Amino acid sequence: MTEFTTQPLPPELQQALEVLEYRQMTPVQAASLPPILAGRDVIAQARTGSGKTAAFGLGLLSKLQPDAGQVQALVMCPTRELADQVGKEIRRLARFMPNIKVSVFCGGVPLRPHLASLVHPPHVVVGTPGRLQELIDQGALSLAQLRVVVLDEADRMLDMGFEPAIAGILSQAPKDRQTLLFSATFPEEIRALGRRYQREPEEHTVADGAVAAIVQRFYEVESPRKTDALALLLADEKPDSALVFCNTRRDVQQVADDLAQRGFSVLALHGDLEQRDRDEVLVCFGNRSVQVLVATDVAARGLDIKDLPLVVSHGLASDVDTHTHRIGRTGRAGGEGLALSLVASDERRRVIGIEEQLGQAVRWERIDLSRRPARPAPPAMTTLVVDAGRQDKLRPGDLVGALTGAAGLPATAIGKIDGFATRTYVAIERSQANKALEKLKAGKIKGRSFRIRKLG
Repeated sequence: MTEFTTQPLPPELQQALEVLEYRQMTPVQAASLPPILAGRDVIAQARTGSGKTAAFGLGLLSKLQPDAGQVQALVMCPTRELADQVGKEIRRLARFMPNIKVSVFCGGVPLRPHLASLVHPPHVVVGTPGRLQELIDQGALSLAQLRVVVLDEADRMLDMGFEPAIAGILSQAPKDRQTLLFSATFPEEIRALGRRYQREPEEHTVADGAVAAIVQRFYEVESPRKTDALALLLADEKPDSALVFCNTRRDVQQVADDLAQRGFSVLALHGDLEQRDRDEVLVCFGNRSVQVLVATDVAARGLDIKDLPLVVSHGLASDVDTHTHRIGRTGRAGGEGLALSLVASDERRRVIGIEEQLGQAVRWERIDLSRRPARPAPPAMTTLVVDAGRQDKLRPGDLVGALTGAAGLPATAIGKIDGFATRTYVAIERSQANKALEKLKAGKIKGRSFRIRKLG
């Protein structure tokens, strides 16, 4: 990897990179960041987890005029999960830039709060095309001062039928804007999108060596026995966390219920969940208080779990690109990962496309379904919920202070803290969770009493 070059960046962004310990650029950052900073349009192919968010995040933040209270940068994403992740990363990079406001607007939640928040326009907007188009149609979101547009995971947005919304949004943007397009695949539809909306873009196809760090194994298992095989593989591998993909919402819930009956710590993620339930599922999986997440492909985009060791396809993906996105959840940013696929006889033909993409035969292994899996150990962490958040001026440091102070917990017992507008989630070592709950209930945080409970 190339050493991270901070010279062209404003001092506030250089400081953020130092604090966040960005030492070296990933291949996509090394290829795309220089032309982005130079103001060029860019079209780049790179897999999820390759560091592209930091590349376009640094680029758009470097173009902002903080004193101008208008939307100056717009990032379009295919899913709520990816939009939330991108918004969080841009906020992290902008931590030393005073008064920069980043807002995330996605469907699935009421429109009214989004309309109200746009009374004071943010500098950066991240969202899904459908909701962004709604806000423009309502006259709430103005793109008149837009400087940079990013289409993130553009191939997925086209697959989801967002092209009309994208066209409507870009028709409202200034012609002299900078347009950045990132995609995991480069079909002709993506190239046509670039030709239509970009001005002489620099094109970069990044051969990401991280893919080689993912070991893939395939098992031929008929559908009625797939969950038996899944339980055995999870028990054998003993991962701290594992992401299991199913092709339908019904299968997701069924597999999650079956694993729970076998003693696994498991949650389900699919499109029928309310937003708050989705948030809590992702929080618990991300902070290691749940070991197994069973999901539809809605989680294949935007789910960024560091050091995820294992991905399993309970049902083989219907196309090669979806399979690639699934296994891309593990082995991120050059790390090692393991991807297992359970293949029924009527799914064997789908493996041909995977082999063509790999340029070699896949690795088939056998599994003894007569064995009984060992009962899994519980997760290392437990999640506590504080019914207060950013609106109550409750910061992660306040919670850490209460836990290590009056509650008497060692700092090493405190895991990831996730803050939302009206609630805060904190992961605590399982052996310390009851003590932490009792002490927090009996005491105060910042001199105030809040409702605190254990999640799940």
